[in-house]
Amino acid sequence: MSIELPALPYAYDALAPVISQETMEFHHDKHHAAYVTNLNNAIKDTEVADWSAESLITNLSAVPEAIRGGVRNNAGGHVNHSLFWELLTPGSASAPTGALAEAISATFGSLDALKEAVNKAGATRFGSGWAWLVTDSDGKLSVVSTANQDTPLMGIAVAGCTGTPILGIDVWEHAYYIDYRNARPKYLEAIWSVVNWDKVAELYAAR
Repeated sequence: MSIELPALPYAYDALAPVISQETMEFHHDKHHAAYVTNLNNAIKDTEVADWSAESLITNLSAVPEAIRGGVRNNAGGHVNHSLFWELLTPGSASAPTGALAEAISATFGSLDALKEAVNKAGATRFGSGWAWLVTDSDGKLSVVSTANQDTPLMGIAVAGCTGTPILGIDVWEHAYYIDYRNARPKYLEAIWSVVNWDKVAELYAAR
């Protein structure tokens, strides 16, 4: 089974000016595509060649040691980015509603407080990585951060945190440098205007 690059669910310029067409073309067509190519090359002709990317990252200890590092980075990159594209949308709602909104208020006090927590996690992540809003099976929310292309789905032993991601913000430089240069906090502030709250709510409901 060959792992494939998903198409963007909107046009390359749909998120401008928050995220430019140039950034989207490089981010999706070059960076994400490279993770897919490298992952397929790593698992080819191995006992995990037919595994999905999700199975690979949630069962890293079962992946042959010789390719485990490459699988961790590239399957993580593929899974993270595949989710990231769906978590963004043009003309998005300005705030969550329903059960998700209630959970955010109960946990953080307000949507602004959640944004502040996620922005802090992203801004203080040394080097490259991700800031996440995750939930457990009981609906408890928390904000965590992972390095490189790790995901909370990998678990505490690998990623240092656990939970089901329902919102993730990419803080690798390739996600923002063309548009914001080294001003990561400015990018983090801006990206909230294109967050797909309907998708976040769907993921929260499916926990």
